[in-house]
Amino acid sequence: MSASAEPTTTMSEKQRRIASFLEENATTQTYFKSRLIGDELGMSAKEVGANMRAVREASALSIEKWGYSSGTTWKVTA
Repeated sequence: MSASAEPTTTMSEKQRRIASFLEENATTQTYFKSRLIGDELGMSAKEVGANMRAVREASALSIEKWGYSSGTTWKVTA
């Protein structure tokens, strides 16, 4: 019985695009709205939010849901 020591970190194409966008645009600590990420990547805010958990788990960035007014805001720390 062998078990893998590392978690599955395979990301979909959308998740890789989101992670790449955040890595390229995040400074030490940056706030992003799902709507604005979606506008840049040709996705809806809902698509961004639905994929953010997988991005958070697989990325080296610290990503935290920060606020909900006028859409979800994400606090991203490099």
